[in-house]
Amino acid sequence: MTDLTWRPDSPDAAAEIRPLLLAVAAADGRPEVTGGAPLPREFRGGEHLLATDGIELVGYAHLDTDGDSFGRQVAEVLVRPDARRRGVGSALVDAVIARAADGTRFWAHGDHPGAARIAERQGLSRVRELLTMRIDLAETDLPDPVWREGVRVRTFETGRDEAAVVEVNKKAFDWHPEQGALTVADVEATEAEAWFDPAGFFLAVDPDDQVLGFHWTKVHPGGVGEVYVVGVDPGAQGGGLGKALTLAGLAHLRSLGLTEVILYVESDNAPAVAVYSRLGFTRSAADVQYARAEAPSV
Repeated sequence: MTDLTWRPDSPDAAAEIRPLLLAVAAADGRPEVTGGAPLPREFRGGEHLLATDGIELVGYAHLDTDGDSFGRQVAEVLVRPDARRRGVGSALVDAVIARAADGTRFWAHGDHPGAARIAERQGLSRVRELLTMRIDLAETDLPDPVWREGVRVRTFETGRDEAAVVEVNKKAFDWHPEQGALTVADVEATEAEAWFDPAGFFLAVDPDDQVLGFHWTKVHPGGVGEVYVVGVDPGAQGGGLGKALTLAGLAHLRSLGLTEVILYVESDNAPAVAVYSRLGFTRSAADVQYARAEAPSV
């Protein structure tokens, strides 16, 4: 018998769900969670749904009640690896649907077949696909970045560049469900995380030091690099600025001795997929969002 209990966000709730998140991460490679750091952003705030079998936590769902950049609520559903195929996931999805707003989206990380079966039973359709692409820097010859006239590159300065980056990001990602909502407070919170390194955060600026675009890199604890975010002001697009920024970041990651680098990109963002493919990135995985068939795809 599985019992389901909704909890408001609190430090106690975070402590209770962390062991389950760690168990799922050990089996699936996701989510990015550690023993002592704050929970990943997708599990902060909102509401927590705990599925217990006796006293054991066997499943968990997080409902982001604030929603994405377009106000759509988003749910994450996870089942402890040794408790799968026992109906726990279906029960969690049922409970979230009963509580959440219309149009709520459910993440299926890794495009898991079990998630696809639950989605089909619930009448949920694929509305978004987020690709993971990878490159082996040891096996790839990359050109040097070429900057157009009047553009120079420098690294991010904490306490100075946050607002400018957020402004460019807002223009570059006004269409994006998550990235477009980045705030100065979000950047400042990330600066406090262990992985943050301003030496790997590159800004393309004009002669007046106005930010035209940026490439924020990340190094994961296991030694995998990431093209975390590349954003270019729409008014500065053209002339290969995004490609040059990407190459600058990749050169930095290579200088750290990293060979494996990943990035995430929307599958329907054909121009970006094409740029990354030409650089040598190949598709390695996909995350999918499901929603009711009538929910519009973005």
